[in-house]
Amino acid sequence: MMLEIRHITRYHYEVLVRESVMELRMQPQKSIRQRLISFEIELDPRAQLFSYIDPFGNAVHHFDVPQPHDELTIVARACVETQAPPDVPLALDMGEWDRLRSTFVQAECYEFLQPHGYAVKTTALAAFMAAKGLESRHLDPLSSVKNLSKVIYDSFAYQPGVTHADSPIDLALGSGGGVCQDFAHIMIAICRDWGLPARYVSGYLFTDRQHGDRSDPDATHAWVEVFLPSQRWVGFDPTNNTMAGERHVAVAVGRDYADVPPSRGVYKGDAESQLAVDVSVSRTRSAISEPEFFNLPRPAFRGGRRRGMDGFREQQEQQQQ
Repeated sequence: MMLEIRHITRYHYEVLVRESVMELRMQPQKSIRQRLISFEIELDPRAQLFSYIDPFGNAVHHFDVPQPHDELTIVARACVETQAPPDVPLALDMGEWDRLRSTFVQAECYEFLQPHGYAVKTTALAAFMAAKGLESRHLDPLSSVKNLSKVIYDSFAYQPGVTHADSPIDLALGSGGGVCQDFAHIMIAICRDWGLPARYVSGYLFTDRQHGDRSDPDATHAWVEVFLPSQRWVGFDPTNNTMAGERHVAVAVGRDYADVPPSRGVYKGDAESQLAVDVSVSRTRSAISEPEFFNLPRPAFRGGRRRGMDGFREQQEQQQQ
């Protein structure tokens, strides 16, 4: 499947800020099943882009805007050719649990076996596991993860606005709703509690409503990859109760969302910031129009001013997946 992706991020500041430093994880991965045909980033104000590979193998771009500005726009465009992953069996033998306890797997996947950040087992998660019969492992690892994905899909409503980018899983567990970021964190925490290495995948989804997708087509997406010794990393999308396939475009992997936000940065100045994001994923033959928010007037700021800071201030707005 040939897909064209456009991801536009606009930060607007209440007054001029003196400098912005940003870090981006927007470049789709290059892998056997995902060929990156083209990728470019446009910045306004213009700035020199630098890049490096982080410890998880993700491509990271960063830049500094040293002059005063009241708006920062980042446009990332990519063209990707994806292929469906190899078929996995309906089930695995129970000996897979023993292979997961091997020294090799424990060492290779150590980072993805430990509780971290948002993906931790809380009292609320323990209660959820008990209520759903997820405390014990009666099935093989593959069947267990498939069942877990379905349980999360059936238990939570897809409700943007209920949680935020920095919300702990207890908020989704308590409200019974959330977005793909929340469902991925819940699934990762349970898998790691079972002894299954699991990692957070940030990317995009070519949404297909006819197949029952409930994800927002105008947002980034998140899902989970679980390590099974006989299959290696296998992708699961609990938001849509499906396996990750050719409609999923992986950008970055990490222990949780905090490792792979699409954009993260700081700015220097005494100003409130607001964020607008527009994402489109389409087949390459589809025409792409400018996002509607580009034609809207600048947002009006409400509330009191924050105290000034001589140092850098974190970007308070984050893209929720």
